[in-house]
Amino acid sequence: MVRFWRSSPEQLRPWQRLLLAAGSGGLTALALPPVSLWPLAWISLIPLWWLGLAAPALPWWQAPIWGLSWGLAYYGLSLVWITHLHPLMWLGIPWLSSLAIALGAWAFITLWGSLCIALWSLGLWGLVRYWPHHRRLHLLGGAALWCGLEAGRNASPLDWSPLSLTQSPGNLWILHLARFSGPAVITALLVVVNGLGAELLYHRRLPQTGAWLRAHRPSLVVGLGLIVTMSATGCGLYYQTNPDQGTEILHLGLIQGNIPTRQKLTLAGVRQALEVYSQGYKTLARAGVDAVLTPEGAVPVTWQEGSPSTRLLTTLVRQTGTPLWLGTFAALAPGQPGSYTQSLLEIGPDGHIHGRYNKVQLVPLGEYIPLSAWLGKLINRLSPLDSYLVPGQPHQRFSTLSGVAAVGICYESAYSRLFRDQVRAGAEFIVTSSNNDPYPLAMMRQHHGLDVLRAIEADRWALRVTNTGLSALVDSHGHTRWQGSPHDQVLYQASLYRRHSQTTYVAWGDWLTPLLLGLTTVWGLGLKIFVKSP
Repeated sequence: MVRFWRSSPEQLRPWQRLLLAAGSGGLTALALPPVSLWPLAWISLIPLWWLGLAAPALPWWQAPIWGLSWGLAYYGLSLVWITHLHPLMWLGIPWLSSLAIALGAWAFITLWGSLCIALWSLGLWGLVRYWPHHRRLHLLGGAALWCGLEAGRNASPLDWSPLSLTQSPGNLWILHLARFSGPAVITALLVVVNGLGAELLYHRRLPQTGAWLRAHRPSLVVGLGLIVTMSATGCGLYYQTNPDQGTEILHLGLIQGNIPTRQKLTLAGVRQALEVYSQGYKTLARAGVDAVLTPEGAVPVTWQEGSPSTRLLTTLVRQTGTPLWLGTFAALAPGQPGSYTQSLLEIGPDGHIHGRYNKVQLVPLGEYIPLSAWLGKLINRLSPLDSYLVPGQPHQRFSTLSGVAAVGICYESAYSRLFRDQVRAGAEFIVTSSNNDPYPLAMMRQHHGLDVLRAIEADRWALRVTNTGLSALVDSHGHTRWQGSPHDQVLYQASLYRRHSQTTYVAWGDWLTPLLLGLTTVWGLGLKIFVKSP
């Protein structure tokens, strides 16, 4: 960083360029929850861009190394909470093996995200190398590549910490732009603004201020115009008059049980869970709520007709008449006892299941073993963890006695397309059911930030219930109306509204990313075919 303001990237030593890229990633990580210094994200990518603009003077293989360095700092810092998996001795795993598993999981997901940024840096190198005099193409292509890589990663089984999360839950004006094309709008805007800053910095070496202003007038006009226009648009959406209908109000109770997983997955823990959630359910039912929502795996047993826990809960619901939305495990279908899903079930006043949502996005290695035909054999020899969960089908509809809800179970909060599909199919509000144990407050705040983004982009109220925190109520404009304390037993009666609007994102999905990629391709090929390079 020492010579950053006085040199060009070509003049820095290799280790200085690596340090600069890592510093850029570290600064961007500070914009994420729980620190939430979201203004940093509007300038923290400038060093990474600045390095990329030196492509003609540096070999291609250095570019992905800068991106990898940025990603290791950004994802490494933002995902360090994964190490709280350790200790796992309660599963029978030795201390050293437990530490290795936690560190290995952290390293793997950090490297997965970092490889995507390495590809972005390599792509930017190519744009600048082969179209050196077309700055607007660099900006368009940089935004298109970043959005495309994030979309690709979000289509995979493993994703977290998208660039858009740096603005949640603090920058509500900008978050409202997600109603146009999901989080890609926010990502593209952040990348372009940082790219403009890097362009101005890289080409700053002019003898007089007046000459510098004349040379960079187009970039300054574009940058300021983009910032003002997007801010005004987000502000307009934020203050948009779209009142909730009083006749559509819904009263839901939630129970934050605060039973650590290491206790819950024992016979004593199951009894404790049944006691905590039964008592909490009765208290909320007497208060007159329309339904009671519980966390992911609240009762960690398989839902089976005639079992003691099933009889206890169905009898309780029949007696009170209030539907129970229960996080538990259930067979995928009758007659398939070997295949179970992580599910949210609605138990109606008649004791029968009226609604069901099966978790689609399972956690790799935690809830299933990818490539289990060969990798499963290895892991089963190294770990006592069972791999028996199967994913639910996409495009589910959680129809309840209180209306249609869009559901996300834990990790699914990072996958906006799952919520978009459900809202498009008629969901009137959002509920997310999570465990969040054994993770610290940092992870809880990131998870809450994702739920805020999901509520805004879909224009829906969202109720979030967790085992250990943070349970919360978020309105359709992203305001956190209530948030429970972490690591505490909590009962809460939430009043939210059922909504029927459809945002552009809900109706059309992420149309921006393919548009940016298409424009970049057409522009670049057109320049190569029809325009001679100066």
